[in-house]
Amino acid sequence: MFSSLSGRFLALTIIFVILAEIIILVLLVSRFREDYLHDRLERAQIASLALLSEGTFSDDLETELLENAEVTNIAFLRNELRQVILSSGELQPIAKTFDMRDPNPILLIRDAALQVFSTENEVVRVIGAPVRRAGILIELTLKTGPLRQAMIEHGGRILIVSAIISISTAILLFAAVRLLMVKPIRNLIRAMKLYSTSPEDSRRIIQPRAKVTELREAEDTLNQLQTELTRSLRQKERLAQLGEAVAKISHDLRNILTSAQLFADRIESSKDPMVRRFVPKIENSIRRAVSLCESTLAFGRAEEPPPTLSLIPLKEIVVDVLDSEQLAETNNSISLVEDVPTQLVLRVDQEQLFRVLSNLVRNARQAIDSTEAPGAVKISAWDDRDAWWIEVSDSGPGLPARAREHLFSPFQGSAHQGGTGLGLAISQELIRGHGGTLSLRHSGSEGTAFLIQLPKGDATI
Repeated sequence: MFSSLSGRFLALTIIFVILAEIIILVLLVSRFREDYLHDRLERAQIASLALLSEGTFSDDLETELLENAEVTNIAFLRNELRQVILSSGELQPIAKTFDMRDPNPILLIRDAALQVFSTENEVVRVIGAPVRRAGILIELTLKTGPLRQAMIEHGGRILIVSAIISISTAILLFAAVRLLMVKPIRNLIRAMKLYSTSPEDSRRIIQPRAKVTELREAEDTLNQLQTELTRSLRQKERLAQLGEAVAKISHDLRNILTSAQLFADRIESSKDPMVRRFVPKIENSIRRAVSLCESTLAFGRAEEPPPTLSLIPLKEIVVDVLDSEQLAETNNSISLVEDVPTQLVLRVDQEQLFRVLSNLVRNARQAIDSTEAPGAVKISAWDDRDAWWIEVSDSGPGLPARAREHLFSPFQGSAHQGGTGLGLAISQELIRGHGGTLSLRHSGSEGTAFLIQLPKGDATI
């Protein structure tokens, strides 16, 4: 029971209530003892005044006055002279003396505790100021047995009342904690378990209902987490289905492209100079398409294959990319330019870098096409001591806000209608395979620029 939150709260409540009761009990019993002694001083004064007014009393009446006052001797102190007013005649040693004129709270608590735990019926002296008799002190002696018994009875009554209050408070607190905290926490746990059985089912996402601020924040956070997770799982499921479909298409497309490659070999024997000029481009395009189909099939089984690194002049790749895109450009309103040093040699996978640059250039060209205005796409490159840098920039309209927010996310980062956003996601993965980074340098009304960074070090190769 005490391993649960409500059980531990109940245990702590009991402990704290008991501690509070002990403190209150000590204070109240100490105050009761003080009142008891002041009451005996008042009774003793009344008995003394009666004797002083009448002059003399019989022994029986004197004994009755002492018994009513519950003391054994009464004396007045005047001008440092001690005058015994009433005496029982019993001569017993005085164990302690208590001065009640200016009591110290700490001493009162200490004396009360010692009195309760002392079992001896001792005789003590009590000194106090008589009521409305300035300049006179009254002194009395009494036995501690009745005082101790009265203190124990008073403490017992306090304990009974405190116990009733404490039990009622503990029960109410226990019920309140279970209703306001434990029940919402259990509902939260139940919702988490229910969601875990079928995360793809959006109906199992928790709906925040808690009224306690902290629990409501926990439910809101869990709701957001489950919503994102469900969306991610659905997206991954769609990706898996798409991957399976692409793998099947790539398998058949590879066979078709292989046949097309055979026809291209025969076209090479043509005597038309224009045809002979474009044959190498066609062959390279078909070869890359076949390679892409094979890579897609491999990706459907696992992930992008690791890059096969070799030293390649970057300008060759860039020129090949721009020539391929130029063939796809029909209205000739977009200029494709490059600013790549001839001597710049990179350690890269040629086919993978070609795919990356093709994706970036194609995206830039499509962005400019959407404006139906002339524009330019530029590939520039440079290097420093640690890395090679490649920038692909355009003069297009810039990326939409949604595309920038989900830039490298499949099916979410597309900048034009009908796009899938796969190009940037694949490009980023390929660059990461080289140990580099692909990032958006800037995007706005002046155009967009992507920056590729490829490390020169071979520690990650």
